[in-house]
Amino acid sequence: MRRSLHVIALLVIVVALAAGCGSRGAAQVTLKVGSKDFTEEFILGEMYALLLEDAGFKVERRFNLGGTPVAHAALVKGDIDLYPEYTSTGLLTVLKKAPIADAKAVLEEVRKSYKDQFNLEWLEPASFNNTQALATTKDVSDKYGVKTYTDVAGKAGELRLGGPAEFAEREDGIKGLQKAYGGFQFKEFKQLGTGSLRYEALKNGQVDVVVAFGTDGQISGLGLVLLKDDKSFYPVYQAAPVVRADAMEKNPKIAEALNKLAPVLTDEIMAGLNWQVDGPDKKEFAAVARAFLQEKGLIKR
Repeated sequence: MRRSLHVIALLVIVVALAAGCGSRGAAQVTLKVGSKDFTEEFILGEMYALLLEDAGFKVERRFNLGGTPVAHAALVKGDIDLYPEYTSTGLLTVLKKAPIADAKAVLEEVRKSYKDQFNLEWLEPASFNNTQALATTKDVSDKYGVKTYTDVAGKAGELRLGGPAEFAEREDGIKGLQKAYGGFQFKEFKQLGTGSLRYEALKNGQVDVVVAFGTDGQISGLGLVLLKDDKSFYPVYQAAPVVRADAMEKNPKIAEALNKLAPVLTDEIMAGLNWQVDGPDKKEFAAVARAFLQEKGLIKR
């Protein structure tokens, strides 16, 4: 009888230890979350990090890596385990494929090709569409009569464009626009990155048109004119976590933690979050990300 009690007690201890190890399993894993070099990427990267921490993982933040080529290379190499990427950026810039108009078809293509070529997984994309765009001030729009991309194509020789260096070479940048619209030979192209410098240069009259994104807070915040893509050159750009498949296989809870974010990020909400950081309040992106997730009940702390 005494021996039986000892055996039962031992089994209880083993079960308890196993349960304890299971609850600590995620915490024993460190995930490296990266981001590209602009506000929306910082906010999304921080949201991913916070959701993963809430799920029990340890997280190392490696934000502000640079443009798409740098971030993608870091992911493939294993310097990071995941980062936010945009579906049509993956399609056009990374895979070098032709644009696809249908959002679901874009996602299907990048999921298949990224898995086949890089062993990377795309999780669920957010609801918002941060399509590339061109923006200007009302004064410039009125002065040069530019309201559409066709207008810009004809007037480009009189206009100075500001944007990230890669825009000059990307197929979804100047090269692609030239093929679709003709023209687009600007008087000057100033390399201004993807951050708020573009809008400061536009506001200060250093450039006439800037490369913008559909969810940039400055568009409504500064009362800018979003030029109309009248030939629908740009496809849909939905943001999603792109994750190393080996990390996913070892830690399936990654998908569970991150996929719950996708439905709550609409165009209006993402633009508002960006404006909290880039607007006059100049809030820290980490504080904005945390407050939003807490408000939506997606993290506990």
